Amino acid sequence: MKKIRALIVDDEPIARKGIRRELEGKPGIAIIAECANGYDAVMAIQKQQPDLVFLDLQMPELDGFGVVEAVGVKQMPTVIFVTAYDEFALRAFEIHALDYILKPFNSERFQQALEHARRRIEQANFDGVSQKLKSLIEDAGRQPPASQSYLERIVVKSGGKIFFINTEAIDWIEAADNYVRLHVGNASHLVQGTMNRLESKLNPEVFLRIHRSTIVNLRRVKELQPLFHGEYVITLASGKTLTSSRSYRDKLQRLVANAF
Repeated sequence: MKKIRALIVDDEPIARKGIRRELEGKPGIAIIAECANGYDAVMAIQKQQPDLVFLDLQMPELDGFGVVEAVGVKQMPTVIFVTAYDEFALRAFEIHALDYILKPFNSERFQQALEHARRRIEQANFDGVSQKLKSLIEDAGRQPPASQSYLERIVVKSGGKIFFINTEAIDWIEAADNYVRLHVGNASHLVQGTMNRLESKLNPEVFLRIHRSTIVNLRRVKELQPLFHGEYVITLASGKTLTSSRSYRDKLQRLVANAF
């Protein structure tokens, strides 16, 4: 019987140790690696292609949802989410029929999730799992965890490589179908994900949504020119001009009112 190759991803050493302890000695399971952050997890998943990932949701900078988005739901192996969410937030996993284990670990629940994952891997029903992951990510974007920290870097895949963009270097962001385009100086980078999801993970003191399809780095704003009905022309330090929509005028007016 081919062994299931498992990857453990959690920023807490005690949690990683706990998962390892639950897996060690289990027939048909081989632990291939451990990762302490989301960035290492993305690279490990793409390079080592595990069959199963134990994925912590609440990690700084790049959380579990960010890992799924960076890898791509269709490329993700079977996932068991590791979380400290309360019972109400856990309903999302149950609604989408995705496995999770709750910190602190319950051995019985852990083994139940593991056996479910084992059957899923044997059946190789990845299309169904991909859709469930996609739906969960979309729901999480509409209602992010309260304890979530703001992104400091964003994972970008280009030319078969993975590199990271510091959020403070981004001038502005625009929607592009099922992607977002990051404008950094003279360069632009396409990243899979939604504007709502990304907006929820950016520091609102730095990034402001000015249009349904536009987010701007306030530190790059040089000039505001009022138009009609609460709209503004926004000029960035680079000379790029953007136009806000009236739906977001209150945010811009508060920005002007609190200039000092």
